[in-house]
Amino acid sequence: MTSQAHIVIDLSQQRLSLMDGSTLIKSYPVCTAKNGAGEENGSECTPRGRHIIRAKIGEGAALGSVFVARRLTGERYEQQLASEQPDRDWILSRILWLSGDERGKNRLGTVDTMRRYIYIHGAPDELLTKIPSSHGCIRMFNADVMDLFDRVKAGARVMIAE
Repeated sequence: MTSQAHIVIDLSQQRLSLMDGSTLIKSYPVCTAKNGAGEENGSECTPRGRHIIRAKIGEGAALGSVFVARRLTGERYEQQLASEQPDRDWILSRILWLSGDERGKNRLGTVDTMRRYIYIHGAPDELLTKIPSSHGCIRMFNADVMDLFDRVKAGARVMIAE
């Protein structure tokens, strides 16, 4: 992978594409915000525009490992755990923490992607549908987010578009 590797997320197609320059490396299904696109703090929308991967979290964690506040909890996602906590927002396997790159649009003030804790992260397979349902983050199948995590570096560019 060259230093040109970057991510393009198409909200209308619910698709994440890993690119090397203009060449498609791999494409993955994703699930974005139930509330649609938007940048405001508290909106639970997926922010648009140019971003970077500010931090990669979870290297070496097992498939289905559970994170809370970007820390491993020691839990592994399973159906029984999900049944016991049906309203929990599951963040699993890996986290790519995004930071906006456009001052006033998705960076600083009330539109700051990083302060909104917007991630690309693993999620329970049953939550990955073509129907957007997240609280703003970009959800991926666990095996897919682990694969993507290994292919990108912190600082990689991310474009989120409708």
